Amino acid sequence: MLQRGWIGGLPRRVAGVLDIGTSKIVCLIAAVDEEARGALQPVLRVLGIGHQRSRGVKSGVIIDLDEAEQATRAAIAQAERMAGVMLEEVSVSVTCGRLRSLNFAATTEVEGGVIAEEDLFRLLAGGQVYAERDGRTLVHMNEIGLRLDGAPGTRDPRGMAARSLAADLHAVTADDAPLRNLLLVVERCYLAASSLTPAPFASALAATSEDERRNGVTVIDLGGGTTTLAMFAEGRFLFADAAALGGDDITLDIARALHTPLAEAERIKALYGTLVSAQSDEHEVISFPSTGEDEGGVGSTTKARLAEIVRPRVQGIANHLRNRIEGCEVAAHAGGSVVLTGGASQLAGMADFLAGELGRPVRVARPTRVSGLPPVASGPAFSSVAGLLLADTSAISGAMALKGKDRAAHGYLERVGTWLKEGF
Repeated sequence: MLQRGWIGGLPRRVAGVLDIGTSKIVCLIAAVDEEARGALQPVLRVLGIGHQRSRGVKSGVIIDLDEAEQATRAAIAQAERMAGVMLEEVSVSVTCGRLRSLNFAATTEVEGGVIAEEDLFRLLAGGQVYAERDGRTLVHMNEIGLRLDGAPGTRDPRGMAARSLAADLHAVTADDAPLRNLLLVVERCYLAASSLTPAPFASALAATSEDERRNGVTVIDLGGGTTTLAMFAEGRFLFADAAALGGDDITLDIARALHTPLAEAERIKALYGTLVSAQSDEHEVISFPSTGEDEGGVGSTTKARLAEIVRPRVQGIANHLRNRIEGCEVAAHAGGSVVLTGGASQLAGMADFLAGELGRPVRVARPTRVSGLPPVASGPAFSSVAGLLLADTSAISGAMALKGKDRAAHGYLERVGTWLKEGF
């Protein structure tokens, strides 16, 4: 990670990541210790964090460049002041563009009879062309398995004799225009996007352990404007999905039903929202300011009535998740456990409700592998941005890092070369 404006005593490598979400925009700057004794992965310590309420973003998509730029600039500046560093590039999370997951196989002939890097370049270049058909843009690609002459291959096939080399690949693609608008916001903040990471992948890295991903796990991130889904098996990323559903829909339902401002509806949801029924809920009265002709009017409801407003929306989200999981061809390999994260996962009773709807155990998780996160940024709502740090600094099994979006400045072979150096 490049940086300028050093303050004495800072570490030699600093990583910056940026998550432009529907409800919040977060920038993290962390020190990366790649030589920590006994550490299998780099040790990360947060130096600075910038956190702003999101503007100009709806359901993960940029709808107002100026508003989004101002909020993003503020978050970046806040993080830079805290860390004493001025960033030149950041790793960016991607939720927009109707993320689509694709599993396929690519094959190439080994021209020299011994596998060389050029054979891997050719194989992966063909994989990119296949993934980007129909005008889609490749955001992430990872290897699931290798085969030499039809037989399962080793982790690093270079130097081995074979006539053909095949790879089972998983790719995540997005529509080009929303992705370019996201990167325009980053560029207008005078930063370069060093890499792109699917938000479902980032959240999963922060919310799960290596053992969980090896045994098979499904990760659900319930955000403000989007709900994302990621599946892992044998440590490999197999599936990603994103839908324009989230906690903001619950807030809007409350505001409409109770005729109260959105800010007040958000407060009511956070303090009293629940999916758990109790007899006392019928008698627990909630007062709130109401909108309408009477300026300064006060309305009231019960906690039981509030649950009746919340439950149908959560039921709709659960139905979507169940349909996506049941319709996914790799779901059988992702094990029977579900990890739930994201800001909306903190709604009382959410884990138990989804467990009943999905027919499998569900636990709520928060990021735990990044030290130095302040208490306000250590909850489930910050899993995506914390996972960006992990994706940007760790050697994730089989992952290919896409270093930037501009192919004129960052050629595909350059990006694949980085993947070969880090992934094998």
